[in-house]
Amino acid sequence: MSLSAILSEIDGGDDKGVEKLLLKYNTENSHTFAFDHKEEDARIKLCRGLLTVLRRSDLPLCQSTCLETLRILSRDKRVLGPVATREGILTLAGLARIRVAGHDGEPLEEAQSAEEERVVVEALKCLCNVVFNSVSAQQVGADLQLAEGLCACLHSVSSSHHEVGLFSLRLLFLLSALRTDVRSTLQKEVGAVRLLTNVLERTLDVRWVGPYEAAPPDPEALPISLENNERAMEALKALFNITMSDSSDEDSDHQLRLIAGIMRHLLMLKTHSEDKTEEAHSHAINLLSNLPVQCLDVLIDVPVQGGMEKYGGKNMDTVQMLLDFMEKRIDKGSNYKEGLTPVLSLMTESSRYHRDIRRYLKAKVLPPLKDVKERPEIGCTVRNKLVRLMTHIDMAVKQGAAEFLFVLCKESVDNLLKYTGYGNAAGLLMARGLLAGGRGETQYSSDEDSDTDEYKSAKPFINPITGHIEHPMPNPFEEMTEEQKEYEAQKLVNMIDELSRKELIRPMGVRKDGTLAPLGQAIHECSPPPSSDSDSD
Repeated sequence: MSLSAILSEIDGGDDKGVEKLLLKYNTENSHTFAFDHKEEDARIKLCRGLLTVLRRSDLPLCQSTCLETLRILSRDKRVLGPVATREGILTLAGLARIRVAGHDGEPLEEAQSAEEERVVVEALKCLCNVVFNSVSAQQVGADLQLAEGLCACLHSVSSSHHEVGLFSLRLLFLLSALRTDVRSTLQKEVGAVRLLTNVLERTLDVRWVGPYEAAPPDPEALPISLENNERAMEALKALFNITMSDSSDEDSDHQLRLIAGIMRHLLMLKTHSEDKTEEAHSHAINLLSNLPVQCLDVLIDVPVQGGMEKYGGKNMDTVQMLLDFMEKRIDKGSNYKEGLTPVLSLMTESSRYHRDIRRYLKAKVLPPLKDVKERPEIGCTVRNKLVRLMTHIDMAVKQGAAEFLFVLCKESVDNLLKYTGYGNAAGLLMARGLLAGGRGETQYSSDEDSDTDEYKSAKPFINPITGHIEHPMPNPFEEMTEEQKEYEAQKLVNMIDELSRKELIRPMGVRKDGTLAPLGQAIHECSPPPSSDSDSD
């Protein structure tokens, strides 16, 4: 479709003719994401012309067609100049019926027909693209208080306007993700946390049976519908952004506990597919990671449903869900940094703060040792999988796995080495200055872990570096003469010396405080001071 023909029709003022040409253009380019550089100027003029038509036309079908074209064009960030202005954003906000600073939008309830609602949805989609692709549009949106206007609109959007609610939430997510000032304003001045909490309650059909306890899902109930799942995901993403700002007043503590209760409910739900269920649970875990750790008692304190006497009457269903989710992400074997580290961090911090959660996870992940014939990283148990991650190439992943196991061991170096071996734990111990042993800084309860009889009998034969009983190896010096031994020792010294002089290796030692230092410095610090006593008559 020729852009010049469309531009000529726009200049002629025949909106019906414009609509006809744009319908053809939209059909041809609905899946276009890469545009011809030669037509860049023409597309900029078309963006400007479309805004002109949108301001002068009051025909819903013409408006929605123009907006669809503008949405296609907005995939190219180079042509957004005319749209990413105050006038451009005001035009789109007006069609989306968003009340912005100094300009009142039309209430959504006045959009009676499907054509009018289509205009609102297309305008919201355009705003999403423009805000995402243009820093100027983000600034204009902040100046016009676009996010605040969206919150006002969301108060009145009913579930029957699904797409309007969905793309309003998506735009709110983008604005809060791209502008830290907008994020802070939404939390402190607009009450967006409460608004989005209410959206989640309605969407997930939460029924409270206690202060922060939702009724358990009906096993016979249908999974969450696709529409409700989409809406909940957008609300979760926006809420994640907004809760990244610190807030510690009493009202916010109540809201954050409500969120924790809703997340517990969501983790118990299933959607229409396994992939969508995992995605929903992933967003729930990300949001829980933002909450103050003291709020996480809501996950296990559900008096109406009851709990396990062994763990102080606490309900561990959610903790088990987190553990299952973590193991599933490990088994996927990819995207560990984004997919695995949030749940590892959540379980680490909740275990550090909540004794019953730590005790439960310790029993599941690090049960009492019996068979120590294999290395800790070999096998298919959760412990084996986590120990393998302790030497992962990605620093965040290896630190996350090591820290989780360390906390389960109450930050005791001896306990950690028992389950992992010194070789796997060396990175964590070096980072924490615990190579010489000891404990971390967190104080834990005094309950003691008892070793099994099998472990006690095998302990003297365990190689502390590898963490397992090694088969006897032949002694390489057995058939060597003393001269051969001396020759091999000197050869090794020469090789180390040569590599050190080339700075390919740097011999290190452990200081008294458990940190690493160059070997000479470490030996000097650990050497006893020279005696001041002298032999005298």
